[in-house]
Amino acid sequence: MKKLNLPLSAEQRDSLKAGEMVLLSGVMYTARDAAHKRLIEMLDRGETLPLPLVDQTIYYVGPTPAPQGHVYGSAGPTTSMRMDGFVKMTFEQGIVAMIGKGDRSDYVADLCREYGGAYLLSIGGASAMISNQVKTCEVVAYEDLGTESVKKLYVEDLRVIVGIDTKGQVFQKREIEKYRRA
Repeated sequence: MKKLNLPLSAEQRDSLKAGEMVLLSGVMYTARDAAHKRLIEMLDRGETLPLPLVDQTIYYVGPTPAPQGHVYGSAGPTTSMRMDGFVKMTFEQGIVAMIGKGDRSDYVADLCREYGGAYLLSIGGASAMISNQVKTCEVVAYEDLGTESVKKLYVEDLRVIVGIDTKGQVFQKREIEKYRRA
């Protein structure tokens, strides 16, 4: 299994292959639909975004509150298709990878190829386990959104599967079933 540090370099992104399992360590940001909507509204108004997006990875997650003694609550991925309308904007702002769960609209693979980005699959149903990989968490924007605020996370060995690589190759559902049975 490949271990990569965030932020991902262009060479690292280009080395990813659809279906490959990867362990990620480093800084990533969280954002779901409400935060994406605010980001696009800020861009439409010509405002500076409240976080750096160039070369960053966004994890589509809205964690539960952290239990006592923990950095982060349950951290299962949210359905990525809800963010499909924001993918082009985030790529244009410099995002290089997205992490979530589920299928994407067909055009997302084309956008990954065009912008050299990747879509990574986190494991749904393993949110308590995933939270153990979060070592630090800091709210960086939209605190009023609660669990959907934008957070800066530092993760260690977050396991993901490459869902769409930079060539636009898509990991097929039948292949995912092999991992569920393993």
